[in-house]
Amino acid sequence: METTLLYGKEGLKLNLPENTFVVEPNNLPGVENKEQAILYALQNPIGAPSLKESVKATDKVAIVISDITRPTPNDLLVPLLIQELDHVPLENFVIINGTGTHRDQTEEEFVQMLGQWVVDHIKIVNNHCHDPGSLVNVGRSKFGCDVYLNNDYVEADFRIVTGFIEPHFFAGFSGGPKGIMPGIAGIETIMTFHNARMIGDPRSTWGNMQDNPVQEMTREINAMCKPHFMLNVTLNREKEITNVFAGELYEAHDKGCAFAKEHAMIRCDERFDVVITSNSGYPLDQNLYQAVKGMSAAHKIVKEGGAIIVASECSDGLPDHGNYSKIFQFAETPQELLDLINDPDFKMFDQWQVQKQAVTQVWADVYVYSKLTDEQVKGAILKPTHDIEGTLDELKEKYGPEMTIAVLPLGPLTIPYVEERRGSVVG
Repeated sequence: METTLLYGKEGLKLNLPENTFVVEPNNLPGVENKEQAILYALQNPIGAPSLKESVKATDKVAIVISDITRPTPNDLLVPLLIQELDHVPLENFVIINGTGTHRDQTEEEFVQMLGQWVVDHIKIVNNHCHDPGSLVNVGRSKFGCDVYLNNDYVEADFRIVTGFIEPHFFAGFSGGPKGIMPGIAGIETIMTFHNARMIGDPRSTWGNMQDNPVQEMTREINAMCKPHFMLNVTLNREKEITNVFAGELYEAHDKGCAFAKEHAMIRCDERFDVVITSNSGYPLDQNLYQAVKGMSAAHKIVKEGGAIIVASECSDGLPDHGNYSKIFQFAETPQELLDLINDPDFKMFDQWQVQKQAVTQVWADVYVYSKLTDEQVKGAILKPTHDIEGTLDELKEKYGPEMTIAVLPLGPLTIPYVEERRGSVVG
């Protein structure tokens, strides 16, 4: 059978055995008129007055966006927000790029993300989590840290958060309050948010919102300096908008998550020997750090001792910012990495991504198909592959002629799960 994985900007075609089980949601069509759908949501929001009547002409307005590693259609959302607020002078706006611990975006990338007009007319800043001078203390979290947020955001009269709602491997779903925490937070706050106890909690997982400590902390911190308005979208595999959710932060986000969950949760009757997954293509598969999400999605349905093959282009490398690649130098096996990270004396930012990767690798072997060198892949204690079909042939020798295979063409845009007979979800 032929299938196409979301990979880079072009996709990756594979010829897989006919017994391969395809795990993907029904591909919802994009809305007929995306501009009209966004404007309708702004004028008829969930649990809030319309955007226009909520903002005074004298207000300083902060718009928080997700960075270039997310496919949020900022080039549509931001201009329409500004259009809807045409009574506010352009100099009163500031756009804050929610980088979290990621690198700054360049001007060229901002043009790609927002369009030339926005770059030419609106102030844009990257969040700098390591710069105390650009952060403000807004309180103390019950999870044990001071809370620092971007000062341009805190000092604004009216705060808007935009984003893209998708399944998330430890927050349950992305979007909504995650745009603020960790998007525009300080490093101390981010480190607590991603510490080994939080990430290792079994409730910190795909699609779970009710008792998830990660989601609980992000909502607690948002309440300390709450966005006045949220604008989020859901997308299909072509990155087209399938629905728009705007209004009061928690109510609108909950409705968006319920919509995404209805279409993204796919039940499997059993686990598989081999699971092939993408990392949802560009821009989500720009680096190996982000590819951990695809590995984690496959982990949900692969057998213990099985194999995961993740196809992630990694055009931006490992990446070259942060400590993700450095942490691997402290251990030789995934289990050694977990032991290291679970030591209370060990603290390095990016450890959360390594932790999730190591949990997956302790369960199953992980092969990576990418543009990375073999040395880069092996340096992350992973197995490189340049031929997915050839790797399947090799794995068949290990698992036998009845080897079972599943493929997640959309990667972590899908939440696969296995349900035991007694009704509890495993994985």
